[in-house]
Order: sequence, then C-alpha cells, then structure tokens
Amino acid sequence: MRIAVTGRRGQIARSLVERDSMAGHEIVLVGRPELDLAGDERSIRHAFDAVRPDAIVSAAAYTAVDRAESERDLAFAVNAHGPRAIAQAASDLDVPLLHLSTDYVFDGTKSEPYVERDPPQPASVYGASKLAGEEAVLETHANCAVLRTAWVYSPFGVNFAKTMLRLAADREEVAVVADQIGNPTSALNLAEGLIRVLENLAGSGDPELRGVFHLAASGEATWADFAEAIFSASAAANGPTARVRRITTAQYPTPAKRPVNSRLDCSKLERMHEFRLPNWHVSIASVVSELVRAPTSMRVSRA
Repeated sequence: MRIAVTGRRGQIARSLVERDSMAGHEIVLVGRPELDLAGDERSIRHAFDAVRPDAIVSAAAYTAVDRAESERDLAFAVNAHGPRAIAQAASDLDVPLLHLSTDYVFDGTKSEPYVERDPPQPASVYGASKLAGEEAVLETHANCAVLRTAWVYSPFGVNFAKTMLRLAADREEVAVVADQIGNPTSALNLAEGLIRVLENLAGSGDPELRGVFHLAASGEATWADFAEAIFSASAAANGPTARVRRITTAQYPTPAKRPVNSRLDCSKLERMHEFRLPNWHVSIASVVSELVRAPTSMRVSRA
C-alpha cells in the first residue's frame, strides 16, 4: 500500500517511516506547506490528490495542551476542521482512513481503565478539540477507524522521555507527578499497530473493524514510575540519570487540567483486529538506549 501520513516531524509519522521496511508498504509523509490543517480545505484535498494514496493516516495535530487553553480557535482548526477535510479527501479518493486521537477525551474521573463505550468528557480545550476531530471524521467517512492512544514517547519529536533525559543531564533530582496514571506507549510499537489496522481495513469490508478503538501499551504507570524507568534504562546505557521526587498534581499546576486516570482498555482492538501492544516495560529500554546514543538530536549529554 501507498500510505499517506500527515505531519513530517511528528512521532507517529517518523515511527511509521522507521517501521516501513518491515511492513513492506510505501510511507509518504505529507505536511506543511503543502498540507496545512488550519488552512483552506481545498489545499488539503490537493495535497492528497498529488500523492494518490491507497490509505491515509491522520497523525498530525495541535498538541500544545497548555497553550491550547489560550489558543482555542487554532486548536479546533487543526484538530477538528483539518481532520474533517482529511476525511472528506479520503472519502472522495475511496481509501481507508486512520485518525489518531487521545486519552484526553476523558476527564479521568473513572476508577477503571476507559473503554470505547464510556462517554467522553474532556476537561481541557485540547481534549475537546480532539473529540471534535473524532466526531468530524466519523461523520464524514465510513471507511475509517479512530484510534485513541496515550502517553506516546519515541526517539523522535517532543516527548516525556526526551524531557526527562534532558533534565537529568543538568540536575540530580527531578520532581515528577505521581498521582496521574496511564499507559506509556512507544510510537514505534504504535506504528506496527496502525499498519495492522490499515491492512485489516484494506482487506475486509467488515463494519466491526471500523469505528473507535483504543490502542495503547499494556501495563500502567504514574508519570513518576515512567520517569524512574527512563532513568533506569538510561543508566544501563551509560546515559544521564536523576533521582525522582514524587509530587502531586496540585504541586505542579498547569493551565490545562490533566486526567488523573488515563488508562485505556484495548481489548476491543485486540478482539477485532487481533493485535495487542506489548507491555510498556518491554519497549522502554530500546527507545532510551537510542536516545542516549544520539545525544545531539536529543539535546542531552552523557553523564
């Protein structure tokens, strides 16, 4: 398949390129200036017309969670209006579409992991804009799957693992929130799941393969647990490390409210698409090791 992926520098896009040779598909990254999600809808259609893909992955998004609180219009333009235009292009081209969404569509008040039938209740502008994007995509194109994921990290882009290693290069102790819980998810593993779902959509018209699914790593952690695992893997790779000082959400106020519980139940996707991501502990060492080996791109130095 020739798969068009929105965004050129994002974690998902670059991870799909990294996994491309394994899957045997052609990944074509589509981004600005040709594709501007906040721009004219016709330009979005023209960008895909030029690629002529067999499938589309809508991965680009406005992800500045705190800044979205003061940039609501831009967040909705990129995360809702843009995906609607992408879905319309996919419908016109008659190709399957995957749209990436987030655990932030939930407010985090549930005590158990969230399942797809739980009513979304975003607590932030970012979450609300991503929910609007989900709804726009599902309303516009029937041959699509919306995939919610969480706590994505990788050797690419901006993410928590990179931030922790950068901080550890400069200090002996890092304060990390310990009362929010979720599923740390490697974008490289996530890319494998996206390819599997796309192959299933391309190979079957079964409506049960379409709709909303959760796709995140198995296992759970707090941000503090995640940080400690990052530092442990970094120490094993002779990279920067630091002590973790566990703090509460109240001790680290932010403009946007984060879900206390971000855990996603992924059993529906496992049942319908026969795919499950590994436990997050399995993937952390290889990603951190790669980051330590490339300190220039990571902007940290070895300890």
